[in-house]
Order: sequence, then C-alpha cells, then structure tokens
Amino acid sequence: MPPLPDWARALGPALFAGRIRSSPSDFVVTEVLNIEFSDDGEHDWLWVEKVGANTVWVAGQLASHASIPVRDVGYAGLKDRHAVTRQWFSVRRPGAEGTDWTTLKADGVRILDQKLHRRKLKRGVHRGNTFRIAVRANEIAPLSGVIDDRLEAIRAQGVPNYFGEQRFGRDGGNIELGRAAIAGRRLSRSKRSIGISAIRSLEFNDNLDTRVRDGTWNRILPGDVVNLDGTRSVFTADELTPELEQRCSEMDIHPSGCLPGIDEIGVEPSSRPLRMRVQDLQWEIDADALWLEFSLGRGSYATAVLREIAQL
Repeated sequence: MPPLPDWARALGPALFAGRIRSSPSDFVVTEVLNIEFSDDGEHDWLWVEKVGANTVWVAGQLASHASIPVRDVGYAGLKDRHAVTRQWFSVRRPGAEGTDWTTLKADGVRILDQKLHRRKLKRGVHRGNTFRIAVRANEIAPLSGVIDDRLEAIRAQGVPNYFGEQRFGRDGGNIELGRAAIAGRRLSRSKRSIGISAIRSLEFNDNLDTRVRDGTWNRILPGDVVNLDGTRSVFTADELTPELEQRCSEMDIHPSGCLPGIDEIGVEPSSRPLRMRVQDLQWEIDADALWLEFSLGRGSYATAVLREIAQL
C-alpha cells in the first residue's frame, strides 16, 4: 500500500535528520502505574524489564512458565519491542504454592520485583509512561540554540496527539487488516482488533492534520468535545468562553477529535484529545545525540513528540 502521509507538524519543519533506537538503551520506557497492592490474592504481579521483546510475547512466556492460559496474564499496555521497557504483568497463580519465578528463562526478560494482589491487571489502567530517548545525528551540537527554542515551545504548547507509525504496522499492514475486517474476512481476535484500531487511527490523524494546518489543533472551537487533562472526562463546548480559553492555554483542558465508529461491524465512535501535554521535559545535547526525558499520558506516542524536532 502507499506510504503513510507525512502529517503536518505544528511547530515548523524538522530541525535535522535523526536516528532513534540505534541500540535498545537509546529508547527506555518505564510504565507509570499507581496501585496499592493487597499483598494477598490469586495473582502474582511482576515488575518486568524486557529488552528486544514485545509485550504479547512476554505474556506468552509468563503463561507458559506458570502453566496457565495466556488469557490469565494481564498487562496495562503494549510497549516497544526495540527498546528497554519496564512494565507490570499480572499472572494468575495456578495453586496456593504459586509459581517459582526465579527459574524463568526468557531471552531479554528480567523480573525486577514481585507482589501479590487480588485482581488481574487490566488494559489501560496505567497513568502513562516516562521516556529516556537518544535522537542521534552527525554534528548536532551547532544546532543547540534552535533545538532549545523548539523544546521550550513543546514544553509550553504540547504537540499534536498523533498516533505513531507503529500503530499502523510495517508498511501500513495493520490498515489492510482493518479493511479486511470491515469486509467481513475471518481474522483472529487480536488481528481484527489491531486492524480496526489502525483504520480508526488513520482517520483521526487525517482530521488532526487538518486542524494543525489551519492552526486550531491547540484551540477549542464551538461544538468541540473537550477533554480534562490526564483523565477520560469530556464535555461539549457549546460556546467559547474566556474561561475555557484560559483553561486551554494553561493545558488544563484540550480540544478533542473523533475516533470514528464503523457501522458495518458495530464499532461506536469515541473521542481523543487533539493535543498532548509533554510533562517533565528535560534534554541534553552532546556531539552526536539529543537526549530527551519526558512523561506522557496513556495512549500518547513518544514518536509524535520526536517528529516535531527531527525527521526520523
């Protein structure tokens, strides 16, 4: 299929051509999940560091080691494969004696901590993720002044909340899965879900691109659905008031766009903020790399931040 669109950047052209994930340690992701453990119950919660492994594969390895179905393994979100990532998994205990996790053998997987809890970990319950990323380029230091200015703008304004390219799969293959699902082709549940998400995400990105090009991606328009920062709470702005404009400028609320429904297969529409807030942003520039540290809420993509700085 044709390449993905080069969706509009909000803060100007990319400042330089860069490379990410030159090694796994150049892209470090840590899940943020605030929970008070019960210290009893039928689930082992494992704080796992993985390198060069995807979340679904790790879940399968944990299930196999515990001799349980993979459906009894929980995780909050999918994390990058080509990275060092740390996230929680829950694994149902097969019996009162539990599982000996010290004997787990899975390439690139290390258990850093273990807790007991009464409930399975559900998708989407994490607050977000923190990142430490190196964007590598030749002779980057002379650009330090313009890079500083761009990053200060990101800190103040946020960035468009595009879905990252990984949402669409290699060469956009997930979009083809979505078209197949809509056409009624038989797919596994996971492929169907991935494909439908890609189709909806593509339309959201296209609509966000329009708002970026007309300069309204970070402003509330009359009739917009408005999202309260850091929550799933939304309301409709029937009219624009000075109070709403002020709250939007302070990043307390954000305009939202539509994640479209798909009538043919009974998928209901929902909303997603058009703007993402980039929290705790810090950076360092050395001879061949820009090192970035920041936090994002759940569902937001670090690559959407990086594309406002560099052509990757």
